[in-house]
Amino acid sequence: MNDWTGVHELMMLALKEDIGPGDITTNSLIPAEQKGCGVFVSRAEGILAGIELSCEVFRFLDDKMQFDFYLQDGEQIHPGTQIAVVEGSMRTLLTGERLALNFLQRLSGIATHTYQAVDSIRYSTVQLLDTRKTTPGMRELEKYAVKVGGARNHRFGLFDGVMIKDNHIKAVGSIQKAVSLARKQVPHTIKIEVEVENLEQLQEALESCADIILLDNMDLDTMRQAVEMTDGQALLEASGGITAATLAEVARTGVDFISMGALTHSAPSLDISFDII
Repeated sequence: MNDWTGVHELMMLALKEDIGPGDITTNSLIPAEQKGCGVFVSRAEGILAGIELSCEVFRFLDDKMQFDFYLQDGEQIHPGTQIAVVEGSMRTLLTGERLALNFLQRLSGIATHTYQAVDSIRYSTVQLLDTRKTTPGMRELEKYAVKVGGARNHRFGLFDGVMIKDNHIKAVGSIQKAVSLARKQVPHTIKIEVEVENLEQLQEALESCADIILLDNMDLDTMRQAVEMTDGQALLEASGGITAATLAEVARTGVDFISMGALTHSAPSLDISFDII
């Protein structure tokens, strides 16, 4: 990922939040002309994500900053691994380090969390997906980190896929009517996905010719019955309450996709430091 136009507004807001009118500590202690060098160092095992973005924080503050990347996104890192070096204004290094680390630790944490989940079901053909349960304003970056970790992105927002959920069905009246209305409104190239909570709703979704059916919070036995009932008539996605402990068992039911909000909303940040040298 090297096109930062989509995240510059986010970066500006984050810098304004952190710096405000100025870094009074750094500006009080460090002469404007002082130069320095800082290095990103991993303190944990994980998958790297967001290193170029993190360095972009320094470039955003001062376009004269120089960078030397030792690793790229997607590579494994270990305690003590040097990731990248930043050189230039000491004031810029000290002022930008927290925000740069916030991005890098967060995205690397998601990539690592995702990689571990993908690795646990690598034996199967099921595809792991993220959800829209992302930090407001951070979706583009967090979904990028999910891809770095080896999973796939679900729809990006409300604008790029039809997902008929329980409240849509309640508002419209039935699954059949909801699917029919969607078919009339959206281009034929867009797949229609329906969320169901039981086998009766699954049967209705199948009769409505939904392209994808999301099995919401079903237990394993019911999922297995759903796979048998569907028999290839539609793609099946399991979702809701799936954790690292239950992921492998869900994959064995025979569903095509598993979506996990936990990939983003429950990923711990990865321990990475930024050391002045």
